Amino acid sequence: MDWQPEPESLKQLIQLFNSTQTADNVIQQQNNQRLEELRKVPDFINYLLFVLVVMKEENSMVRAVAGLLLKNNVRQGFAAIPPHVLDYVKHKSIDAIGDPDTLVRHTLGTVIATIVTLGKIRNWPEILPRLMQLLDSSEYPVVEGAWDILRKICEERDHELEEPMDDGTRPLNVMVPKFVSFFSSESPALREYAISTTTLFVGQRSECMQPMIDTFVVELFKRANDDNPEVLKAVCKAVVALVETRPDKLMPELENVINYMIHTTQHDDPEIAMEACEFWLSFCEQEELVESLKPFLGRVIPTLMRGMMYSDEDLLLLDNDDDNAVVPDLDQDIKPRHHRARTHEHHQTEGGAGSSNGEGEDDDDDDDDEYFSDDDDDDVYAEWNLRKCSAASLDVMSSAFGDQLLEFVLPVLREELDSDDWRVKEAGILALGAIADGCLSGMEPHMSTLLPFLIRWFKDEKALVRSIACWSASRYGKWALFGSEPNTMKVYFEPLLGGLLETMMDNNKRVQEAACSAFATIEEEAGQYMVAYIQPILETLVRAFSLYQRKNLIILYDAVGTLAEAVGPELNQPQFVQMLMPPIVERWNNLQTDDQHMFPIFECLSATALALGAGFAPYAQHIYDRSVQIIAETMQVYQQSLADISVEPPSRDIVIVALDLISAIVQALGEDSQSLVAQHNSFALQLIGMCMVDPEANVRQSTFALLGDLAMHCFPLLLPQLEGIMQNLIPQIGRNFSHVNVCNNAAWSVGEVALKAGEEHMKSYVNPLLERLVPLLNNENVQVTLAENAAITIGRLGLVCPSAVAPHLEAFAQRWCIVLAPVNDNEEKASAFRGMMTMIGTNPQGISKAFLFFCQAALNWQTPDHVLLDMFVQTFAGLKQLAGSEWESSLSLLDPQSRQALNERFNA
Repeated sequence: MDWQPEPESLKQLIQLFNSTQTADNVIQQQNNQRLEELRKVPDFINYLLFVLVVMKEENSMVRAVAGLLLKNNVRQGFAAIPPHVLDYVKHKSIDAIGDPDTLVRHTLGTVIATIVTLGKIRNWPEILPRLMQLLDSSEYPVVEGAWDILRKICEERDHELEEPMDDGTRPLNVMVPKFVSFFSSESPALREYAISTTTLFVGQRSECMQPMIDTFVVELFKRANDDNPEVLKAVCKAVVALVETRPDKLMPELENVINYMIHTTQHDDPEIAMEACEFWLSFCEQEELVESLKPFLGRVIPTLMRGMMYSDEDLLLLDNDDDNAVVPDLDQDIKPRHHRARTHEHHQTEGGAGSSNGEGEDDDDDDDDEYFSDDDDDDVYAEWNLRKCSAASLDVMSSAFGDQLLEFVLPVLREELDSDDWRVKEAGILALGAIADGCLSGMEPHMSTLLPFLIRWFKDEKALVRSIACWSASRYGKWALFGSEPNTMKVYFEPLLGGLLETMMDNNKRVQEAACSAFATIEEEAGQYMVAYIQPILETLVRAFSLYQRKNLIILYDAVGTLAEAVGPELNQPQFVQMLMPPIVERWNNLQTDDQHMFPIFECLSATALALGAGFAPYAQHIYDRSVQIIAETMQVYQQSLADISVEPPSRDIVIVALDLISAIVQALGEDSQSLVAQHNSFALQLIGMCMVDPEANVRQSTFALLGDLAMHCFPLLLPQLEGIMQNLIPQIGRNFSHVNVCNNAAWSVGEVALKAGEEHMKSYVNPLLERLVPLLNNENVQVTLAENAAITIGRLGLVCPSAVAPHLEAFAQRWCIVLAPVNDNEEKASAFRGMMTMIGTNPQGISKAFLFFCQAALNWQTPDHVLLDMFVQTFAGLKQLAGSEWESSLSLLDPQSRQALNERFNA
């Protein structure tokens, strides 16, 4: 007999669901408390399902609330659901798939998809056959309900659908042909479901999709002129997926495809036009296709440039010329801020190996293109739309075709920039900025005229024109600095910088934002060239601290940090410190720990501390103390959340920025930071110990960066805790590379500890470290930075404990030389080479198989200090003496130029 609810309990539950729609906060809190109590009732899930699928007399909102609660309960406690309860939910859910109410039907679909996602398809083997069977129903709600669930399952369990089931069949082999048959369905919704869902597997290069790819293409193009906008968008997305994964299937009809996408990019529906516009972005990323676009550029470029105009809908939201600088920002206007944990890296000499990504999630090679960044500070690019997509496409095309593109861009550009319609002119300014990277050399003859125009447009009556002029001008900052025109700094760069500084004080918040972002870009380009302008820059920044509202203050903090990075120690002048630090510290003092501004102000203070060095000392104590306090409070709440599920675990992002700020303070003050750290030494080290084993990888990453800095500057404070530190540190130098940047910082910090600890304290750790570091170094697929840090730390261990490391020299010498040869000269590399030559002195046979690689690594040094140079001379002399008559034959394997350089530099 089916489970049945207790009538009174069901009645109370319905009343509870009805009251959830109230706006009264007190009632809402009471409801939430009651729902938390009900979660503990063993058959609460059954009640929720009963309301959702059986009580058709209730209104759809009540049933949907029950369904959403059911989904959340399943998601949060799936592993604890008794098997008989889960079977009941599955059985009842399947029978209700065709509910006539769309909201209820889709809510139920979410519940079923959640069960499949969490429990896996093979643990509910009847679900897919049943859904596929329901696709043949004559009742539309049943078919649509089945499709809704199938597309959700395909999005969540796509890889499992390719795996053989118990009977040997792969679900997709059955599903894809059925999906394609729906491309011609009479229902627009089902056509869209079918195309979108099948496109998922095209985009993922599904093996099961390949036998059907020709049929997919044929059936897809039958829908090219579909009268439903959602279907047309799906068609465009499918064509983009084909360009990215199976361009060979488009080649026979490429001309027709390009003509179709040109036409659709001009569609009256901006959403359809935007999906079509994605085609040009993807197309230009396919090297084998790019040249075939040339004959069409004369039509594509004007189409894209027209697409850059603001739509009427855009202007309803954005066209605000008010002087609104004094209007406070709302919290919802401010985007969440995420901090990237610090990674210890080395720079390589020109021509050296580039960075490659290791396995794992710590890949920091994010796409820096501002068109795509969701965190872009310029609201012009805050949301992906036709305008933004068109600009990004033109940018990509300019990189693909270079100056060849100007033949088609310049005529349209002249027309737009001369237009009396501000929207047309604004689109032209956007296009001018979009081609800056790819067509800079071709644009150079025009910039002496265009850049002054851009600077004049900083004062245009339209705020949107002023904003885009700032962005576009910043894209030509490099030309203003280094262009071929005579006296470019005076004639072009200074007016550009002065114009941006003045525009940063605009009374329109959007213009402030654009000008401040553009200024930060210019700072980054100019670097040390900004030193001459520190005084007027700081005067503007300090004024901006008083003028800007909360949202733009975030960009201002970034601009200050970028200035500090650009000018470095030149900022450490008493008058500059006195101008800059008080307004920052005032805001630091007034911010609550959970304020969104804490992240950018932490980052700003870190960059400023590193630039000021000892000049940061008057502010260090208070900032250090509060940073330690923030870490302690956050970690305390986190520990409480582990013991009590009612305590919500805090985000540890604030811990990451606090750790990085402490690192910056320690680096800034050097050994003088010992007095700071000593005041809380045992407490601070206890916190560091907790952070070293935190499950959050970014927390550990920043902790090991701090540990390395403490080892360099505060080692006497670490020494009493060395055993515990090493016990936590060594396991983080992982063999499986699952957290690349954690491993990277841990490997680096070990080297810093070793240099300070000496042989007596380090010798017991050498073997367990080598067991981890040598495989890292010898793995050619590992991230370059990680390999470099592993090599440097091995060298440093060899310097400190040569008798323990030298016997293993042959196991890593060749790869060690290959990895460190292209790294720029620096003290870390020097200490590693001193260690290598100390090991060679202890075990000269260990370098014999890698001798030629060692010669090349030695020759890659540009300016070794006298100590290192003497070691090279002595090392080669010792090897020569040991080789005896075989020395010349060993050197004969080098090219003549290298032999000559070896002799001239090292007497070898």
